[in-house]
Amino acid sequence: MIDFMWYDAVGNLGVILILAAYLLLQTKKMSAEDISYSLMNGLGAALVLVSLYYEFNLSAFIIEVFWLLISIYGVVKSLRDPVTA
Repeated sequence: MIDFMWYDAVGNLGVILILAAYLLLQTKKMSAEDISYSLMNGLGAALVLVSLYYEFNLSAFIIEVFWLLISIYGVVKSLRDPVTA
């Protein structure tokens, strides 16, 4: 039997956010320069990290930490250099 805990649901929500952001980017519904792209990726990575706190995996932890840091960079860059239309 598989135990599905609350933190598994949180991690899965994070995965959905990351994948949705990537899908929106690939279908040109969102731009990589949009702050929403970085926010979706950052929140998704943070949620996956919550789940990793309870069920640790070093490889997943490393990728999610860097995903979060890069997303934070993207948010800061968007706030400092807003794209003018």
